[in-house]
Order: sequence, then C-alpha cells, then structure tokens
Amino acid sequence: MQSKRKKRMGNLFIEDWGLIDYAQAWQRQEALFNLRLQQKATGGAEAIDRIILCEHPHVYTLGRSGKAANMLISEEQLRRIGASFFHIDRGGDITYHGPGQLVCYPILDLEHYGLGLKDYIHLIEEAVIRVCAYYGIEAGRLEKATGVWIDAHGPLPRKICAIGVRSSRYVTMHGLALNVCTDLRYFSYINPCGFVDKGVTSLSQELLREVTVQEVKQLLGDFLVGLLKK
Repeated sequence: MQSKRKKRMGNLFIEDWGLIDYAQAWQRQEALFNLRLQQKATGGAEAIDRIILCEHPHVYTLGRSGKAANMLISEEQLRRIGASFFHIDRGGDITYHGPGQLVCYPILDLEHYGLGLKDYIHLIEEAVIRVCAYYGIEAGRLEKATGVWIDAHGPLPRKICAIGVRSSRYVTMHGLALNVCTDLRYFSYINPCGFVDKGVTSLSQELLREVTVQEVKQLLGDFLVGLLKK
C-alpha cells in the first residue's frame, strides 16, 4: 500500500490511499463515516469532510439491492482469477474494482453543501463527465441507470463509471469507480450493475492509448472540489 497523502482545502481533505485492500479501505471508511456523524451530532468546529481516492486489488462488491445471480462464477473460480467478493451496505447492484480503476469515496455532510442525495449523485456524475470531456470523450447519463455512460442513447451504450452511495443524516460514504486503464475482462464474470444488454469501457479503451490512474486522480479531485464549493 502506498503511503497516505493529504491535501486540505478549508474543511475538505483530499486523501490518496494508493493501492489498498478492499476490506481495509471499507473498515477505514466506516470509522471516518462514524466520526463524521459524531462530529455532526455534536456540532464540532473541527468537523472534516474527505474525498478519498484509491485503487483496490481485484474485488467484486454486491450492494443491498443487488442480486447474487449477477455474479456469474463460483467461489473456486473467484480464487482462480485472484479476486474476492463482499456484500456491502451501499445502494446498487454488483460491480468490480481492480487495478487501473480509480475509486473515490467522499465522506461528506451534504447539508454543509446544500445538497440532497439526488443532487449529490448528479454532482459526482458531473465530475466524471468533466474528466471524460478533458480527454475529448463525450459522456453522459442514462435514465434509470445511475453512473456515467459513453454513447448512452446510441446503439452501443457502455458504462465508464459506476456509482453506489450510502448516506445517513446526509453524511455519505462509498462513491464512484471510474475505469481508467482497467482490465475489462474482469467484468465478463458479472452482469455489471445488473445489466445484461450494455457494455463497459475505460478511458484507455476509448482513447486507444494508456491513461494512468495517477493523472486522473488530480483531475477528478479538482472537479469534485470545484463543484462542491460552487
């Protein structure tokens, strides 16, 4: 695991956790989420919001409303491909995380930014759409399909970013997973986000050249902060 780096903007920290095991990141998230809830309840002046950026080793996660049938391989096959599996407490169905995918976990008090949950999801989608636009890729939304899509209303819709959020008293955790230079073969073992008729893609796949997670981290963090502070 890379060392954790922090960048502070007012009461908002951007933290880089590098490559970190999913279970360890989830445990850290839970601790910070509960701390933020406590800070909100007590009205502490030192309350801190965080945008956490990281990557994970190969892992599949299934949200509260997800269907186990969307995992298409057995536990033995999971071990064979070097992946793990977790049932987790976010919204959404099944998704994949792995090297080359930028994962972002904002732990924020949405009331501090004047946001409801629907507005917040729209905001994080917008940040990813702006990252794609920076690379000359037109991305957008698809009705009843949270996340960010390429060719959303065309013949070949493909998801470039999955989103799944948990909130309590308007404090958030979990977040988004943006495919940068991800090994897309790992999506073939699931019905991503429950869809059987749509594809997945990455920045590198769309551009036909390598894009690194490190360069995208800066962009995504800056766009999120800019949108939150509007």
